[in-house]
Amino acid sequence: MSVSQSLLTQPLSTQSVVAVVGTGAMGAGIAQVAAAAGHVVKLLDNRPEAAAKAVAGIRAQFGKLADKGKLSPEAARAASARLIPVENLADLADAALVVEAIVESLEAKQKLYRDLEDIVGADCLFGTNTSSISVTAIGSALKRPERLAGLHFFNPAPLMALVEIVSGLATDKAVADTLFATAAAWGKTPVHARSTPGFIVNRVARPYYAEALRILNEGGADCATLDAIMREAGGFRMGPFELMDMIGHDVNFAVTRSVWNAFYNDQRFLPSLIQQELVDAGFYGRKSGRGFYDYRDGAERPQATSAVAQGVPDTIVLHGDSAAAQALADRLHERGVAYTWGEATDGRLAEAGDAVIFVTDGRTATRRASDTGIANTVLIDLALDYTSATRIAVSTAQSCWAPAVGAAIGLLQAAGFTVSRLGDVPGLAVMRTVAMLANEAADAVNQGVCDAVGADAAMRLGVNYPRGPLAWADAAGLPVICTVLTHLGQFYGEDRYRISPLIQQQVSAGKKIHDR
Repeated sequence: MSVSQSLLTQPLSTQSVVAVVGTGAMGAGIAQVAAAAGHVVKLLDNRPEAAAKAVAGIRAQFGKLADKGKLSPEAARAASARLIPVENLADLADAALVVEAIVESLEAKQKLYRDLEDIVGADCLFGTNTSSISVTAIGSALKRPERLAGLHFFNPAPLMALVEIVSGLATDKAVADTLFATAAAWGKTPVHARSTPGFIVNRVARPYYAEALRILNEGGADCATLDAIMREAGGFRMGPFELMDMIGHDVNFAVTRSVWNAFYNDQRFLPSLIQQELVDAGFYGRKSGRGFYDYRDGAERPQATSAVAQGVPDTIVLHGDSAAAQALADRLHERGVAYTWGEATDGRLAEAGDAVIFVTDGRTATRRASDTGIANTVLIDLALDYTSATRIAVSTAQSCWAPAVGAAIGLLQAAGFTVSRLGDVPGLAVMRTVAMLANEAADAVNQGVCDAVGADAAMRLGVNYPRGPLAWADAAGLPVICTVLTHLGQFYGEDRYRISPLIQQQVSAGKKIHDR
C-alpha cells in the first residue's frame, strides 16, 4: 500500500486512552508523544514507583519545552495532566491501544499481551515496540493475533520522526493502517514494513558498519580516517566507528548477530571478529569509557590521516561530463587553477601530470591498472556531493610512480579537498558502503518488506542518512552500483556481494529503482 492510500485511514481519536507498558527511555518517550498529541496516557511498569517517576520526568520535559517557547504553558499543563501512572494491568481495561516497551524477550511480550487479552476490550489494538523480535512470533501466542502490529519508534522517541509499522503474518491490514494513521497524527513519519529480521532500518543499516569493519580489518585505514571520510565525503552525520561507540557494542553486535542468525547465517550479515573482541573485553564504547576510541579522562582522540601538501601539477586535464568532473572544474575555477578539457575516453575523470584519475568502480587500483595497462592509476571515492565535500579518499595502484601520486593528490588539494590516502582496498569507503546499503534496501523491496519510498524514508529518518540508499543508487546510476558489486564479489569470491534481483532487473530494463 502506498503512503497516500494509508493516510486515508482514520487515526485513533484523541478521546481514546493509550497505555504504555514499560517506562524506560523508550516507553517514557512514546508516552510523551502520545500525551502531547492529546491522548490520556496510562503508564505501567513492574518496577515499584517506576511509572510515577516516568510521569514526573515527562512532565518536567513538558515544562522545559514551555520554557523554551516550543509549547505553550497551557498546552504543557494539559499534556502533563493527561499522564496517569497505574499499578496493575486491570487499570488498562479502557485502553484503545496498548504499546509495550518492555524487555526484548519473546516470552515476556507474549505473556503481557496474553494477559491483556482478558482485560481490554475486543477493539483494543496492540502495538509492540520491539526492534528485533518477530511480530508474527509474538502474535502466535494470542487468541486474536490480528490485533497486534509492530509500532517501532526510534530513540529518543519525541525527537526521531520515523515509526516502523510492522505487520506480522496474522496482522489485520486495518490494524496496520490505523496505527500508520495514528503515528502520522502524532507528528511522526510512519512506514509500512513486513515482519522480517531487522524490519527495515536494523536490516538495511548493517553494511554501514560491516564494510567499515572489513576495511579496518584489512588495514585499509584507521577508524578516525574512515569516520572522517564517511562524514566529510559521504555526508553521514556520524562515521561508523563513532556511531557504534555511541550505540554500544554490546547492543550493536547483538543486533548484528540476531539478524545474521535469523537469516540462517547469510554472509551479508556476518558479524565482525573485531567487534566481538571489543564486546569480550567489555569495551562497549562511550558508556564503558572505551570502544574504538578512548573516552576516559585525559585520553587523546586520534585524528584522521591526511596527505601532506603537494604542489599543483603542471598540467591538469578533465574528462567527461559526470558530476565529479563538473564539480572538479567548478572548484578549480573558483580557486584560479588552470585546466583544460580532453575527450571522454575509457571513463577517466582527470589527468594530473602522469597520473590518470578514475572514480572507483569496485576494482582495486592495482587490478584496474593491470586491466587497462595504465600504470599510474589513481582512484577516488564516491562523494554525496563533489561540489561541497571537504574530504576525498584515494587509492593508488602498486605500479603508480611516486611523482604521479603526488600530482594526483596535488590536483585534488588544489580543488579544495583534504585528501586521505587509503590502502588499495576495492571500492574504497563511501562507494562500497553506499553500494551495499542500496543492495540491501533493494532486496528488502524485492522481498516485499517495504516499498522503495518507505526504505529511503526509513533510513533518512531512522538513522539520519543524508540520502535514502535507493535514491542515492539512482543518482549514482544503477549500472555503476551493479558494476561495483560485481567487482567486489569477484575480488572477495563471496556470496556477501551478490547483486539484488531488483537491481539486476532495473539495470536490464534501463530504469531506476524509483521507476518501479
